[in-house]
Amino acid sequence: MGSYRLDDFTKRTGDLKKVTFHTSEIIKRGAKRGIAIGNGNCLARRLQDTPANKMRPRDLVREARKIAKNSVSISVKVFDEGAMKKMRMGSLLSVSEGSSEPAYLIHLIHRPKVKTGKKVCFVGKGLTFDSGGISLKPSGKMHEMKYDMSGGAAVLGVFDVLSSISSDVEVHGLIPASENLPDGKATKPGDLVTAYNGLSIEVLNTDAEGRLILADALAYAAKKIRPDAMVDMATLTGAVVVALGHELTGVMGNDEELTQSLVEAGKRTSERVWPLPILDLHKEEMKGMVGDLRNISGPATGAGSSTGGAFLSYFVGETPWAHLDIAGSAWGAAQRDYQGGEKGTGVGVRLLIDYLESI
Repeated sequence: MGSYRLDDFTKRTGDLKKVTFHTSEIIKRGAKRGIAIGNGNCLARRLQDTPANKMRPRDLVREARKIAKNSVSISVKVFDEGAMKKMRMGSLLSVSEGSSEPAYLIHLIHRPKVKTGKKVCFVGKGLTFDSGGISLKPSGKMHEMKYDMSGGAAVLGVFDVLSSISSDVEVHGLIPASENLPDGKATKPGDLVTAYNGLSIEVLNTDAEGRLILADALAYAAKKIRPDAMVDMATLTGAVVVALGHELTGVMGNDEELTQSLVEAGKRTSERVWPLPILDLHKEEMKGMVGDLRNISGPATGAGSSTGGAFLSYFVGETPWAHLDIAGSAWGAAQRDYQGGEKGTGVGVRLLIDYLESI
C-alpha cells in the first residue's frame, strides 16, 4: 500500500521488475493474503484518484468486467438505462438526466467453491462526478467531487481481493454508476420520481443524489438477491465530516449485531468505524408532502448523516443492513506512510474483507 502511485497519466520511470522472497509456506500464505488486500486497496485508490473525465460510469463497468474476466469465481451483470427503465428504477435514473454519460447498475457475484449458505451484499455509491446538478455546488473544491464514487471503488477493490483469495461466502456487489450534472433535461428541485420498490420521492435538492441512486440498488438487493446481510458504502453527507472528521467512518443501520461486527472489523484493520443513530424522528423527517418521501430533511433538523441513513432505511425491507458513511474517511485523512493525505484512502476494502473473514 505504501508503494501506491497514480502514474497512469505521467511519464513512467523504471519499475521494479522482480522481488525474490525465500521463506516458509505459512509466511508465503500470509504474504499472498497481504498482497491481495494491498492490491485491492490500491485499485480502489487508483479509481478514486483518476480524473472524472477518465473515470466515467462506463469506466467503472470496464473495471468490473476486467475483474470478472480474470477470475473463475466472479461474474458480472450490467444493467443499462434501457434495462433500468423496464425495471422502473426511476430514482437511480433521475440523477443522470443532465449528463451525456449513461448510468449503469453493476452487479458482481462471487460464488465460492464450497457453498456454506452464507450470502452478503455490498452496495457502493458510484457517482463518478457530482456537480450538485441544478442545486449546483460552490466552485471551491468541486474538483474533489471525483471522489463521490469512493463507495463503488471500494466494492471493486473487495472483488479484486476475492479474485485472489476466495471466500466461502457468496458475495454480491452492486454499484449504481452515474454522473450528476446540470442540463436542460436535468432533474429539477421539486420533481417527483418513483423508486424500484414503488415509493415516490420528492427531489427537493438535486445535490442529495447519492441516496437516490442507492435507493434503487438497495431495493433491488433486498428483493432479488435477498442476502443474509447488506452493507452499503457511500460518500453520503458532509454532516458526517462535521461529526467525525476524516479519521472515522460513520455506521448506522437496522441490525445491532451487524453494525457491531463492522465496528470490530474497523478496530482490527485501523479503518475505524463509529456508530450513529437512526431514530424514528429521523425517519419521520424524511416523509414527503406530495410523495411518500423527500430526499432532504428540514433545515432545522440537523443530524444530516442520520437523516440520510433514515432515507435509505426505507429501501432495505427486512434485510439486516448497515450503512457506512465514508464522506470523511474516503479522502483527506491524515498522511500516513501507506495512505492518506489529499488523495483517496481506499477505505472499506480492508474493512469488508475482514468482516467477511469473521462471519
